[in-house]
Amino acid sequence: MDAALVRAVIHAESAFNSKALSKKGAQGLMQLMPGTAKDLGVTNAFDIQQNIEGGVKYLAGLLKTFDGDIKLATAAYNAGPGAVKRFKGIPPYAETEVYVERVGILHQRYGQEG
Repeated sequence: MDAALVRAVIHAESAFNSKALSKKGAQGLMQLMPGTAKDLGVTNAFDIQQNIEGGVKYLAGLLKTFDGDIKLATAAYNAGPGAVKRFKGIPPYAETEVYVERVGILHQRYGQEG
């Protein structure tokens, strides 16, 4: 897994706050929803190691689902894979469009740090 991409997702999701909790219930660094966390074997989404391992596993699965397309995988991370499949691309949700662009910029920035 591309470490720069993982850092970019963490930055966009939680600003590196391991105690982050969204209004929708997403938890921890990679903002895992409780059901997703459970499916990934994460028992404590606020545990940094479990959260990152679960988030990376989820992101890797999305990359596989979307044939390595980072924009589609990150759109799915934000809006859900069903929305990306339904719209046959990045869903026309302002939040998701901004998210995909932001993760792309952060990914490029972290990738340059080497």
